[in-house]
Amino acid sequence: MDDIFDSSLNLEETHLKEGFDEGYKDGLIAGKGEAEEVGLKVGFEVGEELGFYRGCVDVWNSVVRVDPTLFSSRVQKGIKQMKELIEKYPVMEPENERVQEIMDALRLKFRAVCASMGVKLDNNGYPKSSLEAKEIEF
Repeated sequence: MDDIFDSSLNLEETHLKEGFDEGYKDGLIAGKGEAEEVGLKVGFEVGEELGFYRGCVDVWNSVVRVDPTLFSSRVQKGIKQMKELIEKYPVMEPENERVQEIMDALRLKFRAVCASMGVKLDNNGYPKSSLEAKEIEF
């Protein structure tokens, strides 16, 4: 026959397990919402960055079509490589393992192309010269 005090001895352990199970279930629900918000934010930022690079490539390719001698062959090759990286980026596969690798390569190539042209651009799209902003007058 079981001791009548067995249930009270296991009471703490039982409540601990019930509390953990409840908390885990609630955490999953809350975590999904937070993960969705973070995913949307990060996805938007990645899309914005890719769009910025695509816009730069399109403008530079238009310049090359108008006057191919304006950019060196090295710059033109860099622009072509940027375009290939943008096209290779797995937009519809965010869990693809190469996402970060491709984005890092694209950022590096962008900086190299800008440096070769003597231009400094940010993701905001605003050109920056070597002059300080306070030295520029309009």
